[in-house]
Amino acid sequence: MDLKNIFIIIFLVGVFIQLCLDQILEFIDFRHRKLYGRQIPEELAGQFSDEILDKTCRYEDAKYKFWIPRTFVSTALSLVLYFCGFYPWLFELIWSWCGRTFLTLFIFIFASGIPSSIISIPFSLYNQFGIEQKFGFNTMTIKTWILDGIKNLALSILVSAPLVFVMVVLLEKFTFTWWILLGSVYFAFSLILSVIYPTFIAPLFNKFTPLEEGELKERLEKLLAAAGFKSSGLFIMDASKRSKHSNAYFTGFGKSKRVVLYDTLVEQLTPAEIESVLAHELGHYKNHHIIKKLCCLVPVIFVVLFAISCFIRNPLLYSGFGFAVESVVPQQLLGVGLFLMMIVFGSYEDLLSPVVNFFSRKDEFEADAFAKKLCGTGKNLCTALIKLNKENLSEITPPKIYSIFNYSHPPLLERIRALKD
Repeated sequence: MDLKNIFIIIFLVGVFIQLCLDQILEFIDFRHRKLYGRQIPEELAGQFSDEILDKTCRYEDAKYKFWIPRTFVSTALSLVLYFCGFYPWLFELIWSWCGRTFLTLFIFIFASGIPSSIISIPFSLYNQFGIEQKFGFNTMTIKTWILDGIKNLALSILVSAPLVFVMVVLLEKFTFTWWILLGSVYFAFSLILSVIYPTFIAPLFNKFTPLEEGELKERLEKLLAAAGFKSSGLFIMDASKRSKHSNAYFTGFGKSKRVVLYDTLVEQLTPAEIESVLAHELGHYKNHHIIKKLCCLVPVIFVVLFAISCFIRNPLLYSGFGFAVESVVPQQLLGVGLFLMMIVFGSYEDLLSPVVNFFSRKDEFEADAFAKKLCGTGKNLCTALIKLNKENLSEITPPKIYSIFNYSHPPLLERIRALKD
């Protein structure tokens, strides 16, 4: 392997930066939790018992101590796959077997993820049936865990196959403009998935039952009407068959939009609190947060694909990873180039998280403010957030630097203070 290759240098530097940054941030959070995790801020006095604070710290500590070996194993695997020449060996094996570009790339993309999938199995099992079980969150059976894995694999194949096919065709037929066409297809495909997800995909994993008549449904329907939000219905999802964590969300696009409440959420909150949580979600809709994110995401997709188009015909990208390429990149390898570019630059994603999280938290504050205005008070949302924080054993005051990199939602105390202003 050529350690002087520019792409390999970028790859190795990225892996090192990601590993060090994550370790430093997680340790800062761990240390902060040891010092201040069992202290109650003045604004939340009387809301959290010592028992809840202690359990929250133990839960977060357990996840941290589990995260350390998982991270090092994952990083080690990435380096081993590179240094042992796994990717060129795998590609040559598949190519010699079928000799067709589409089929080779399709099998290669899935087969290249097999080592990490195998390594992740014991970690995933321990997280679900060890940590989550110990702290009272897990309600999933081994059978459900296995079936979920099979369903996810089948869906990945069904969704990826047409995209890989389109990618291969565009790379072969449109030498210089393939990235524009592929970006357009990807965006259109994402919109189609958002339309069919509520009706055809989500029911494969959970049961969705229309919300029964009663006070809660009346309150929520009035709230939707007041906000001018039209949906295909209010549904309860049987989230409790897998976990006791709770949530609520909108899903779908256009006429397929629906409001989904976890059954655990309905059990934990009062109708007034659920109404405030839904009002928060309506705030995202009324402030056009989803549309704004799409408007930002679309140009990013095209910029990334354009950048990739500038490099996938560079022989150094392939030779650095052990592919036998000299001056001209074979046509059948161009699809592999997209995969290699993700490996090279994937580790730098963490460096962008502060910017992404900043705008995400800004949206959350705006949605909270909208909920307060729509409901006439922020009190119910405050009590709902406190309950959900306790039920999910989330940290109350994580370190500022940690939340900047890791929190897409503002920490509890910041949201409470904003709602009370």
